[in-house]
Amino acid sequence: MLDAAVCGAVVTSPSLEPILEAIKAVKTDKGVLLVVKNYTGDVMNFEMASQLAEAEDIKVAKVIVNDDVAVMNSTWTVSRRGIAGTVFVHKICGAAAGAGLDFDAVQKTGERVIANVRSMGIALSPCTVPAAGKPGFDLGKMKSSLALAYTVNPES
Repeated sequence: MLDAAVCGAVVTSPSLEPILEAIKAVKTDKGVLLVVKNYTGDVMNFEMASQLAEAEDIKVAKVIVNDDVAVMNSTWTVSRRGIAGTVFVHKICGAAAGAGLDFDAVQKTGERVIANVRSMGIALSPCTVPAAGKPGFDLGKMKSSLALAYTVNPES
């Protein structure tokens, strides 16, 4: 499924150095495909790492997962986040590579998965970032009466 995974601290993007080291660790003649979740820091740091890797003659491509339909055009985000759908991208791209598809075909497979997978992230309680030591917000009365309605648009 994956040859490497790079993560940052809680709710923090991984920094450039470990991303670049992971790229170098899995370098092959075919190339390294980066599966990136659509968060500003992730996209920026993976992009910079891929540029540095390419300067060292490592072929790198990326796909950016943006499956979360719950936050499109919300107050807090620029676009959809990458969440649970990322697992499908990992699994299907891994299977495509394992089946012997060429590098470009594996990347295109990832893009097709991203175009066809949607998730919805929901919180029933607020996140507590360890550095802050307290919840980021209070749900108040909403906790006991959560109701969701969503219409799926197949062209979204």
